[in-house]
Amino acid sequence: MKSVLLSAMLVVLLTQPVHAAPSDDISIYAVSLVGSPYRLGGTSPETGLDCSGFVDHVFRQITGVKLPHDSLAISESTQTLDRADLQPGDLVFFNTLDHAFSHVGIYLGDDRFVHATSSRTGSVMVSRLSDPYWRERFDGARRVAVPADPSVAVASFE
Repeated sequence: MKSVLLSAMLVVLLTQPVHAAPSDDISIYAVSLVGSPYRLGGTSPETGLDCSGFVDHVFRQITGVKLPHDSLAISESTQTLDRADLQPGDLVFFNTLDHAFSHVGIYLGDDRFVHATSSRTGSVMVSRLSDPYWRERFDGARRVAVPADPSVAVASFE
């Protein structure tokens, strides 16, 4: 079932125009990491990722933008969005540890987001914003400012 769902999602994401926008590249790469192991403090798909390490890894690989390794710090260094304005590649934040912005994932569109989670699978996985667990803990959405030409100027938020 898991491989069928992953395959279907990759088909949807990969049937984009030839010149994919950076947000499409972010989504495609993020989904390709589904199943990578979870590790608190982790920053590598090979050895394990935590939620902020996952988001930083994806953005650094695709856009060159380096994000902090802390979900609260990421929320403070990105642009606030209304939930209705979410686009693939935007960030979604949750209160999972009894404090705001304690978990982060990458929005894929169609109510789905990809994130590194320790509690459900111990790996990178896709979830739905409408799932009662995530809906009750939703803290907000943010957008990472990505330079039009990443080779010109790389933003760093550390």
